[in-house]
This record gives sequence, C-alpha cells and structure tokens, in this order.
Amino acid sequence: MTATPGPTPTIVLVGHGMVGQRFLEALAERGLTATHRVVVLCEEPRPAYDRVQLTSYFSGKTPEDLSMTDMAFIAEHGIELRVGDPAETVDREARKVTARSGLVVDYDVLVLATGSYPFVPPVPGKDAEGCFVYRTIEDLLAIEEYAKTATTGAVVGGGLLGLEAAGALKGLGLTSHIVEFAPRLMPVQVDEGGGAALLRTIEGMGLSVHTGVGTQEIVVDDASGTVTGMKLSDGSELATDLVVFSAGVRPRDQLARDCGLAVGERGGISVDEQCRTVTDAHVFAIGECALASDGRVYGLVAPGYEQAETAAATIAADEASFTGADLSTKLKLLGVDVASFGDAHGTAEDCLDVVYSDSRAGLYKKLVVGRDGTLLGGILVGDAEAYGTLRAFTGSVPPVSPESLVLPAGAGAPAQLGPSALPDDAVICSCHNVTKGTIRGAVTEHSCTTVPEVKKCTKAGTGCGSCVKVLGQLVTTELEASGVEVDKGLCGCFAQTREELYEIVRALRITSYRELLDRHGREGARGGDGCEVCKPAVGSIIASLAPAIGASGYVLEGEQAALQDTNDHFLANLQKNGSYSVVPRIPGGEIAPEKLIVIGEIARDFGLYTKITGGQRIDMFGARVEQLPVIWARLVDAGFESGHAYGKSLRTVKSCVGQTWCRYGVQDSVRMAIDLELRYRGLRSPHKLKSAVSGCARECAEAQSKDFGVIATSNGWNLYVGGNGGATPRHADLLAQDLSDAELVRLIDRFLMFYIRTADKLERTSTWLERIPGGLDHVRDVVVHDSLGICDELESLMRAHVSHYRDEWAETINDPEKLARFVSFVNAPDTPDPVVGFVPERDQMKPDLPLLSIGLRRTEEDLENDLLEGSTRR
Repeated sequence: MTATPGPTPTIVLVGHGMVGQRFLEALAERGLTATHRVVVLCEEPRPAYDRVQLTSYFSGKTPEDLSMTDMAFIAEHGIELRVGDPAETVDREARKVTARSGLVVDYDVLVLATGSYPFVPPVPGKDAEGCFVYRTIEDLLAIEEYAKTATTGAVVGGGLLGLEAAGALKGLGLTSHIVEFAPRLMPVQVDEGGGAALLRTIEGMGLSVHTGVGTQEIVVDDASGTVTGMKLSDGSELATDLVVFSAGVRPRDQLARDCGLAVGERGGISVDEQCRTVTDAHVFAIGECALASDGRVYGLVAPGYEQAETAAATIAADEASFTGADLSTKLKLLGVDVASFGDAHGTAEDCLDVVYSDSRAGLYKKLVVGRDGTLLGGILVGDAEAYGTLRAFTGSVPPVSPESLVLPAGAGAPAQLGPSALPDDAVICSCHNVTKGTIRGAVTEHSCTTVPEVKKCTKAGTGCGSCVKVLGQLVTTELEASGVEVDKGLCGCFAQTREELYEIVRALRITSYRELLDRHGREGARGGDGCEVCKPAVGSIIASLAPAIGASGYVLEGEQAALQDTNDHFLANLQKNGSYSVVPRIPGGEIAPEKLIVIGEIARDFGLYTKITGGQRIDMFGARVEQLPVIWARLVDAGFESGHAYGKSLRTVKSCVGQTWCRYGVQDSVRMAIDLELRYRGLRSPHKLKSAVSGCARECAEAQSKDFGVIATSNGWNLYVGGNGGATPRHADLLAQDLSDAELVRLIDRFLMFYIRTADKLERTSTWLERIPGGLDHVRDVVVHDSLGICDELESLMRAHVSHYRDEWAETINDPEKLARFVSFVNAPDTPDPVVGFVPERDQMKPDLPLLSIGLRRTEEDLENDLLEGSTRR
C-alpha cells in the first residue's frame, strides 16, 4: 500500500522517543502541523516515554505513568502516529520511506530520530538465556519476569544506567554485582575522589562492586542454555544467573547507512549546524543517532531537545543552529546525588582544584577554578544541593570564595548564594536552555505568578527537573522585587503559614480543625471541608500541642480521625497491594529473647513477611486491615507498643552497644538511646524524626545523619542536629558539646519543640535548619542561650507531652467504637479484600501483584462469585 501526499507537504519522523516528541512539539509551536502532514514511524509498541526515569518503573510507576505523549496533542495537530511500525528502507532519490507494515510514505522532509542501541561486548555466551540489556520498558518487563526465578544478578557497566540497573536488581530481591572495566564507577562524570565516595556509599547499600576488570565470558549451562556465571579478566569467576549489559550505547544509524547517508568513523549520522544531514538537504538527524557538527554524538536529553528545536526552526525557515551543548548533569543513583558540570576533570591549563571530602558521610565536592577565580566546573557526590547555582556561575567569577561553596553547612560558615546573585544570562534549565533573564521575563512581562505558570511559559523545569528548586526561588524573588505580594499561606484554605497557625492554636487554645478554619481560614474556605494539605497539617499541630491546649492527643479521637492521612488513619503503613505493615517499638534496638519469640510467633500465625529495618526494629508486612487490632492486642499483651512508623513523629533512636560491650565505647549509648526514645515517643511533628546515639567517635550508630544525633565523648555527649539520610542526605551540625545527661535532654527538648513550632508543613529538620533565618547560629542562640526567652515554655511543652503520652494501639484495641473502622468493606465487615493476595518467596511471602492488577479490573459479578466460592489467597 502507498500513501501519496497531495499538495500538503509531508514531514516524516522516524523514531518517537523523548527527542522525537520534543520535535513534534516544536513543529506545533511554529505552526508547521497546520501546514504540513506529519507522519511518525515508531518502532516500540508504545509512544514516547520518559527514558530518563526508566528505573522508576521498579519503584511503582507504570508504563502509563512514564508516558510523555498526550494523545490529545497528537489528535489536535493531526499527527499520524504509527507505533510498532518502524521504517525499514529509505529511497532518497524518490523520497519514499517504507515501514515494516508495508506502508510507503512520500516525504518532503525526513527527520531521523532513531536514538541509540545498547552496546553488548562481543564475549562468548552473551546471547544466552538470562542475558539482557537495559534500554526500554520491554527490557525491564523481561528482566522483572526472569528475576522471579533468579537469586543473583550482575551488571556489566558501572555508568549511569549500570548503577540504576544494579539498584533495580537489588530491589527485585537479587544479590547484585557491578562489573566496571574502568578503575572507578561513572568514569565519565566523576574523578577518582568522586568515584571513591560513590563506591563507599554503594557498597554500603549491599551491592558488590568490581572495578578495573572486564567480562571475558558468560558461563552457560550446557543442558539448559541458561547463564550460570561470568569469567572476569583478572581470572576470577562470579556466580550469577542473570546478566544485564549496560556498557554504553551506539548510534542507531543503520537505516542511514543503508540509504547512503554519510556517517562518522565511530558511528552517527553526519549533520551540519542546522541538524541537516551533510549528504541530503531533505533529511535531518537529531538526538543520539546524530553526529553533530562539532564531531560529537550527544547522549543526553538536553542536547537532543536543542537539536529537535533547531531542526524544527530550520524547516520553518527560521534561523537556528546547534554547535554544541553543555554536558552538565545531575543524577540520583540509588538515592545518591551525583552531579558534574563544566570542566569537571580540570583539563584547562593552569586550573586549580578546591576539594572537600568526607568519606564517612559519602560526600565529595570538587570545584575547578582558573587562576583568576573563574569557576570552570565541578563534581558533587552525596550532596548536589548547590548544583543549580554552581552550574549557573560556570564561566564567571562567583561573588564569594570557592572554599565557601564546597564546605557543608556548619563548617566554616558557608556562603549562601541565592538566585539573585546569578547574572541574567545564566542558564537555569539546561534541558531547554532557559536563562534567568527569560524566567524573570515570564514573571515581569507575561504576568506569571507561580512555578507551574512559568514552566508552561518557558518550559524551564519540565525536563529532568533538577532546576525546579532554583526556579521556585527565582519566581518568588522576582515577584517580591516587583512589589507583588507573594502568597505564603499554607494552602487555599489558610492565608497563614504553618508557623502562624501553630501560634494561633497555642495562644487561643483551639482544639478543633473546624473552629480554626471557620475563625481563621480564608473567607471562601470558611464553612467548607478544607483540603488534603491543611487537614493533616492542622491535625499534627493540634496533636503536638494537645496536652497544653486541653485537646485529646489520640489521633483517632472524634474530628482528629478525619484529619489523618491513610497511614495514621489505620495506625499502620499502607503497602502497594493494599495490605499494611506493623512495626512495634523496640527502644534503642534492645530486645529480650522472649519478645523476639512473640514477634516470630505473630508473624508465623498471620503469615507476615518479616524484615529487620535500618532503624533497628522488626517490620511485619502483609497484615490485612481487619487483622491489625488482633495483631496489636498480642503485641500489647507482650509489652510492646506502637512504633509510630506510620506517623510524622519520632521513629527510632538507634544505638551501638556502647561502653557496656564495646572496647572503644566511652558512654552507655544503649541506655541513653532508650531514655530518649521513651521520652519522645509519639511526639507529632511537621515531618518524621530520626535519632541515634553513638558510644564513641567511631560513630557506628550514624548519629550525624539524623534529625538529632548524639555522640559520646570522654566528658559527656555531643549533640548534632539537622542531619538527614535518604533522598537528600545532609551531614548534621554540632549544636553543643560535652554535655551532661541532664543538659543533653534539656537541649533536645528545646530543639524539638522549637522545630515543631517554626517549621513548615512536611519540612524535615535538615531543610528547616537551612531555611530558617540565621540558620544554625540562630537556632543555637534560641535553644542554647535562650535569646528569645522562650526556653522555659519549650521545656514545659515537652514535659506536658511526656506526662500525657498514651500508646495509640492500646487505646484503640480497648475502644469498640474505634475498632469498627478496621474493615475492608463497611457494608460487609467480615469480608476480606479479595485483591489482597500473596505468593511465596524465599521461605516467606510477597504481594501477588498480578492478582492486584487483575483485581483492579474485575467486575462486581466476579467478586460476588469469588465470595460465594470462598476463594481467598494467602
């Protein structure tokens, strides 16, 4: 069959990835979709999706969540999108493209956006069953399925995708290895120091890393043809039953080669500065398949977007060129921030390095500066918070010394460079090449007043997202500079901040959300139902002040119950299949054998999956909602209480064994951890609180990564505050040192209550400490030196909390009215949710996700039949 164009010129796009989709948007922006027929030939069975976020599939995102294609956009612009139907031949002389389906399309302009393909080293056994690449959603689906019968996985390649693949395998329950030929991980992005910091952090996550060795052979079982291991270049062997190749990519240029287009010596379709092929003026190439005019193939999405815009502009007869791109990148690998920008490896003549390294905390920061102080580039590992600002300063002399830019908060009074210090020509969004001046113009000239409006106007922040924080700061700064009042209210219901609402509740002794909303809410919100932002925030404020204002601190009491998030609503953590996890409190991580036996018996009797957490507790997964009170009753009878793993409150106080057992310990860290955990248990706060106590400077409890951490000295205790692990790690700051037991507790009381009083909603202590005016010095003045004269009040509030503490599990199981909420179906309280099912894995059980996906689509009749037949799965 042949589709012949009429008088309307035809643009054929071959490939529909991220860059291809951006090209279509650029065509639409220039009105070309109204004047041209646009045909897209896509090889994959689905339209464009976010390949940058590919690994998030293993964190619960669906292929639909990853989609970047708005089908309404495709329909509105009359784009003929053919998925699963790639171009197979191009006849340049006749200007025809033939697709796999047999469709032949005549073109006036042909744009190749065929991307790249994974490079698989030519080693024996590479095609065996159990070998995969890591490039598409289909690759991930195949890996996920094969991993169900595997125990160990190995990834060939320690670059970006390789580390993501290793993390995915670990998340699938496999023992994971990374094999990298270079002497360090991510050799393109980081130097030796950055690689060492990254290595330490990743090995601390339980992954095995083998650097400086290559893969010689994939060992295959002769009988089954499946992978059983790997032989490495150093003579060692690695047992594995699943291999993922992530050793780089190569341009997909075979279609171009077959039709006679010029390609580079190492691949890539040769194009000029307008992204037009040097062989044929009617053919363009963009993205990873193109060899740009500067002789480079760009594998990042930002240069691909710029090439897409250049090609669209050229087709529209506008002036545009692509002569090269910024290769700066900010990544999050296995939860670790890694960023590089500018001349990261210091190749410029006479350049100097400014380095800060803390191997224990997994931090490495290097700035490359010229003799005249010009910032040339840098590498950030473990903490890339300053990436947006530093990258924007590249090529200029920052207004402060380089040393102050790499020191962490609390070490040498680091400089706080805000967006106002950046020049207007500083690029804020490298994905779409948006400058600070353009963002300012969106506010001043286009009347944008919110970040979403600025995103829509400029496209800034719609790529990788690493610039969104700086973007928000710029918008606020520009609005304030223009005399526009910036609404800093908690939400659409309250014009006040969380801090202001706290003071209102405390001063006026308001004990209900309804009263607060009707008396102090925005005019249009009074008498309404509120929103999902303010209800849990106000619920937390009332709970934290409950003893002082005469309210009930029990979160399921009366109106409070309706304010809670899902987890607090059932006093347990909701899991992905609709079941819940139960975490009893184990203060300081110390537990008697009898209590361990009780936990084991409960897990056995209810078929729960058990796991030791990073907070030195035992988590039991898979409880149905109707089983929760029964499980709690047995735990309470054994002397346990709620561990508040579900709440924005104190989670745990970890400890090492301290001087009681350890030959290095100088204080009893276990006793102190238990005392602190029992003192602050149940304390509701803007966000979760974590703590730890280390018995000596060796810091085995990792106290400096906690909201408040304690380290023993020969003279007492050092108190650190504002630390954070997780997605945005931050090293805690020293607040006070050589404290007695009483002094330590008093300062923690003050610190926590001051944080609860002044923090924003869902704001961790680490973020709060950096945001609050004056930072650590101000907090120290208030908490240690009582500069505001409020310490007596802060201590009084904490004493009230301690004296009024009640275990929420015990309160619930003794109240028949509260027990009535713990059912799957209100109108059928004895009926369990049929979608919550489990299958065996490693002598335990895991969620039956296929049952969940099927169950979500089942009809009411199906469910009735199941109930009649009594079909349940456990």
